[in-house]
Amino acid sequence: MPEMKLLQGSVWRVMRTGIRNGWKTILAIAFTYGLMLPDFAYSLTVPTPVASPDPLPPEAVSEVANHLIGVMDTSQQAATNSDFVSVQMTTCAIALQEPGANAVYLYQEQALSSNLTDPYRQRFLQLSLSADQRRVESRNFKPDEPERWIGLCQDSNSVTLSRSDLGTPVCTVSMRPSPLGYVGSTPAEGCPVTLRGATWLTNVIVVHADGMDTWDRGFNDAGAQLWGADTEPYRYRWVEAEHEI
Repeated sequence: MPEMKLLQGSVWRVMRTGIRNGWKTILAIAFTYGLMLPDFAYSLTVPTPVASPDPLPPEAVSEVANHLIGVMDTSQQAATNSDFVSVQMTTCAIALQEPGANAVYLYQEQALSSNLTDPYRQRFLQLSLSADQRRVESRNFKPDEPERWIGLCQDSNSVTLSRSDLGTPVCTVSMRPSPLGYVGSTPAEGCPVTLRGATWLTNVIVVHADGMDTWDRGFNDAGAQLWGADTEPYRYRWVEAEHEI
């Protein structure tokens, strides 16, 4: 089904790697977000991303940005499930000296709630419509000097970045409208990462009114999952939502 290509990329990657708990994760994603799996995998119908026969309006970029900007964390989940720790994700809009046409730029950092001054992941995001205008693409950049930007969201309005400040492009996540808000995923081949022994990751992301759910999973070169979501996603819930852009 054309409308399912976005989520199927991550599903096929799990299948190919032969991870022991792969099927459990596939079924959990299906039941949670409404994925029609291939007939040979199991026949399950659950809410899917909305197909986009017509181009998305430019406002879709701002809609995705507004689902991200602010502070959210996983403290509620960590309080009820000892398999999870409380992680805070902080995202803010940034100004660029030479922005791309109809693009929105964000800075995002993730840190343990107990150690917010030492984020373990920092990214700049460029949000724009895809070439066919049927998806919102989030192009992720890894800053070359990450320590320089720690805490940027505390005073992002006073800084204008150059394009070189964004760093190295590492991944693009494609987002499409869904009944909940927007659903997206990494490419089928995953994205490179250097974190806790993992060399690549896959992710399925659902942004909605209450926050964001992510199926973030890290793998080594052999295809073994080293960390990340298994039977349920990371459930980020709003601590503080920013004004709309």
